[in-house]
Amino acid sequence: MLRIISALLLAATTATATADDGPPLVSNPPERHIVVPGDTLWGISGKFLQQPWRWPEIWRLNKEQVANPHRIYPGDVVVLDLSQGSPQLKLAKPLTPARLQPQVYSEPVRSSIPSIPTNVIEPFISRPLIVEAGDLDKAPRILAAEESRVLIGAGDLAFVKGMQHDDIEKWQIFRPGKPLKDPENGQVIAHEAFFLGDARLIQGGDPAVVKVVRAKEEITRGDRLVPTPPQTIITYAPHRPDSEIAARVMSIYGGLNEAAAGSVVSLNRGSRDGLEIGHVLALFRKRNAADHDQDGRRTSTALPEQRYALVFVFRVFERVAYALVMESSRPVIVGDAARNP
Repeated sequence: MLRIISALLLAATTATATADDGPPLVSNPPERHIVVPGDTLWGISGKFLQQPWRWPEIWRLNKEQVANPHRIYPGDVVVLDLSQGSPQLKLAKPLTPARLQPQVYSEPVRSSIPSIPTNVIEPFISRPLIVEAGDLDKAPRILAAEESRVLIGAGDLAFVKGMQHDDIEKWQIFRPGKPLKDPENGQVIAHEAFFLGDARLIQGGDPAVVKVVRAKEEITRGDRLVPTPPQTIITYAPHRPDSEIAARVMSIYGGLNEAAAGSVVSLNRGSRDGLEIGHVLALFRKRNAADHDQDGRRTSTALPEQRYALVFVFRVFERVAYALVMESSRPVIVGDAARNP
């Protein structure tokens, strides 16, 4: 298999390079790294670069490649080459050529290394999440369960009213969730759909019959079904937005009050504002300190804004985007600003 990554890993900067020249190397970078399952491009780059999200700049990807970066695989060896004067990252070549012998080759399918951890964001890639007000009201709904059950679980049959697509086999089950309010003005700009499970069409008609193949939560009458969308693999490389983005953290997925590295947050900006998959944004917090003047009256003083986290945008809707917190020095809270890094 042709190792297409060789065209990707190009010139890196020196350890003393300035921000204008590109991201500097870390102190005492390793000579090589053997790629293992579970690695990410962000993580591998962090072994060599002080700012790992900027690896597309170091490896000089053009705009088309940023939208669909080359891949590397477990077993590949990334080496730091200093022989050309400026550091380069490249794949190590085999020490000796393989001996050619007549034989039948069987090469297993290898999973490429993703840009960021996919185990956290996979559920958010394959599920709609955001719906306009009233959209789920038009979707097929569960009318009843077999044997008059109230709750439906994995392996149970359910009768569905309003299903007009007998040619679609795989469905997802949702329940209308909470409204998402813009922290800047309190306006409801979208609704989250609460994912309940997966179902498979057994028999068409009205009502139709489906079998619940997976139940993440308890399913009951009135819950809605939407066709399962094709899964999209996130291969976009991290990069700065082309235009200035001024967003705010709108919610923390799961109803939590605070988020940390590895958490998913929603932002009050989307595709219409210029956000796209792969954008990296920095989080900032601005707060006030209580004080008293000479007369003892309570006052409030604005403190300098502090940058404390980076997020990777991995799913974008028209007015809302979801981002994964990649690194953070303090808890993320609703209302914090998200802007170009």
